[in-house]
Amino acid sequence: MSIEIKNKGQIEYMRRAGCVVAKTHELLESAIRPGVTTGELDKIADEFIRSQGGIPSFKNYRGYPAAICASVNEEVIHGIPGLRKLRDGDIISIDIGAYVNGYHGDAARTHGVGSISTELKSLIDVTKQSFFEGMCFARPGHHLHEISSSIQKYVESYGFSVVRDYVGHGIGKKLHEEPAIPNYKPPSRGPRLAKGMALAVEPMVNMGTYEIVNLEDHWTVVTKDGKYSAHYENTIIITDGEPELLTIY
Repeated sequence: MSIEIKNKGQIEYMRRAGCVVAKTHELLESAIRPGVTTGELDKIADEFIRSQGGIPSFKNYRGYPAAICASVNEEVIHGIPGLRKLRDGDIISIDIGAYVNGYHGDAARTHGVGSISTELKSLIDVTKQSFFEGMCFARPGHHLHEISSSIQKYVESYGFSVVRDYVGHGIGKKLHEEPAIPNYKPPSRGPRLAKGMALAVEPMVNMGTYEIVNLEDHWTVVTKDGKYSAHYENTIIITDGEPELLTIY
């Protein structure tokens, strides 16, 4: 496994990409409401990323047709934006990537639409907090499995499950680089973390089983039992101390 260590110049470029991603999320959060279509959200994101001198990382990546992934309710990841209108009580996971000056930023958020149930709010909150539980171990000298294990432990303590078939990843000049970052305890310790590693850590959490199904569009991933799912992700840099989160606004 070859993991690229980013230098100061590369990290600065990644900060710029991360900032564009963060601002795009902020823009979309204000646009999410009952009646808006996922296609309208995609258009907002596409236009904004380009206005900032970036290119949507996902568009045409391995054939993906849109600027964002918009996954509603039981859709875990890779939901394709289109004519679907959001309804009161839905939840939507939005994953955004931006390619700026040769480097990628990547982050995901899950939002409630209108008024959502207490249980769905808990799902969203636990998913987000599980990421920060993992960040306690995102320091030099720790091993990758410590991030993964802490995410799983926190999620399962609330009766939810973590997706096994899709994981986080390294990031930089390429959208997906080494290492793979499971959200569950892997069989090995994984690499030792070192200053300059750039990682996209992204818990995907289901209300029921962790098993998933890929739909016929070859992109959209849904829960096998039809229960709802949430997603939270940031691009981070391992530093001498606390990790630097590049995609937080």
